[in-house]
Amino acid sequence: MIPVQEALQRIRALITTMPVEDVFLRDSTNRILARSVAARRTQPPFAASAMDGYAVRDVDATIGATLRVIGESQAGRGYDGDLAAGCAVRIFTGAPVPEGAERVVIQEDVSRSGDRITINQTGDGRNIRPAGGDFTEGDRVQPGRITPARLALLAAMNVPEVPVYRRPVIALIATGDELVVPGEVPGPDQIVSSNIYAVAAIVEAAGGIARILPIAPDTTDGLRDVLDLASGADMIVTLGGASVGDHDLVAQVAGEAGLALDFYKVAMRPGKPLMAGRLGQAVMIGLPGNPVSAFVCAQIFLRPALDLMLGGNGDALPRTQRPLAEAVGPNGDREHYMRAVRVGEKVRIFQRQDSALLSVLDAADTLVVRPPNDPPRQIGDMVATIHLD
Repeated sequence: MIPVQEALQRIRALITTMPVEDVFLRDSTNRILARSVAARRTQPPFAASAMDGYAVRDVDATIGATLRVIGESQAGRGYDGDLAAGCAVRIFTGAPVPEGAERVVIQEDVSRSGDRITINQTGDGRNIRPAGGDFTEGDRVQPGRITPARLALLAAMNVPEVPVYRRPVIALIATGDELVVPGEVPGPDQIVSSNIYAVAAIVEAAGGIARILPIAPDTTDGLRDVLDLASGADMIVTLGGASVGDHDLVAQVAGEAGLALDFYKVAMRPGKPLMAGRLGQAVMIGLPGNPVSAFVCAQIFLRPALDLMLGGNGDALPRTQRPLAEAVGPNGDREHYMRAVRVGEKVRIFQRQDSALLSVLDAADTLVVRPPNDPPRQIGDMVATIHLD
């Protein structure tokens, strides 16, 4: 068995970052910008009013001054002409400031009668956004994740398409004669396949494309046929069948197909029977079959792997320190990822940690990470946590 951190490093070494493709801006949310992109325009492209009010010259911006309103400037339709002394232009937020105007007196600070206004207050600011105050043509957005805020920036820069890393295709294979798909009637010795749906959701939330393949039976020919369906995928993830039982055939069949196995077994709970390697052009990861084990391993190993494939750093999930709400006993000789729930600033570990209990997983919002041979912990002791939200 190898430690979790070593397993993470060895999986990273197997990963190849996806090639770059151009996509429409609308389809780029949460993708990673592969190259810097230049603004195609200046924002704002003109001096613009920051308030609703009246554009005036500085010389006329005095309390008690009466000015003649000679026109109007609104967003998308500016005033065509220069502003002469003794005059004002009605202006709205975002509208171009007329030539000659040097400030906007807000509408609350004037009185209007017909085409005349009287300035009652001048205020401290000019209420004008200068041209290029946000960005100028040629300014560049650097590579990185396209958040909603960055999406708005790119759109304002008039960038219709962006270069991003291609989304990897992840083929998912659940194995075992005991499994049926949801909606089927299980036989007396069967259960409903569940873990593959959680793993598919994790893959898609991380930016990958999940392809759920048919359930592979516990025969070499059957598993080989399903494995053939994964052709063309960037990563193949099997669930179950990677242990050492008589019916655990994944390593054997994948080995016959050319799997270059990198490691097998990780010193963690749950998730000990984890394997990884390369099968042709694809990375292959064998997750445990127990639902919670598969879920935890997908969080700990698949998410960083997918981040790296998509052009990120592939960092391990961040950990925070939280105090325990209840005491817990000692840990064994493997790193333990325990389901828990946050209670205010504290965290409470569930007593039942069996790797088949999906109801406990559903109630959890946190994993508490216990190091090997961790001693008993008391209320208030600080423990490492990983948030699942």
